[in-house]
Amino acid sequence: MDYVREPSEIYRKSFQTVRREADLARFGGNERELAIRLIHASGMIDIVDDLVVSPTAIEAGRAALAAGKPVICDVRMVEHGIIRRHLSAGNQVLCRVDTEETESVAREQKTTRSAAGIEVLKRQIAGSIVAIGNAPTALFHLLELLDAGIDPPALIIGIPVGFVGAVESKVELERNPRGCPFITVHGRRGGSALACAAVNAVAGGLS
Repeated sequence: MDYVREPSEIYRKSFQTVRREADLARFGGNERELAIRLIHASGMIDIVDDLVVSPTAIEAGRAALAAGKPVICDVRMVEHGIIRRHLSAGNQVLCRVDTEETESVAREQKTTRSAAGIEVLKRQIAGSIVAIGNAPTALFHLLELLDAGIDPPALIIGIPVGFVGAVESKVELERNPRGCPFITVHGRRGGSALACAAVNAVAGGLS
């Protein structure tokens, strides 16, 4: 079989195809890199129609990473998809979805482990990037913690996927981001691949 094997050539041709087929006219330079990465991660050209990037979101995320702040993830799939070489300050990537403490908190609060994992990490949220790609409950709980007065993250990447709560949690984030820069995608679409692609775009653009 004849197919492209070289990783750099696969990336080059993929991004070339995205630029040719997608309407990226409304996006500035940094936002365009984000949009291209999300299309590349999902295979869906039209996902950019639902992409919302608040003013200064990418700049705020890059400043947080440069300052050594952590990236907090709702699930391990997001954690493992983040390209570590782009984290030039040696930033921690934190996820607590599957620890004993998290399981205990989930039982106590009668919620998902993803939401409980955000609860367990709430002292690390200040100034961080919070990347949520799986669980609407994690995004809802982050917003509840902000309402309760915790110090906010530098950037919320809120792209949970699903049929229960995904739309509503993203609507709430966009309606009232509690003063936080944010990136989201309208509707049911989302997922871990999109959330970590967004982090990678913030951290390293298309490199």
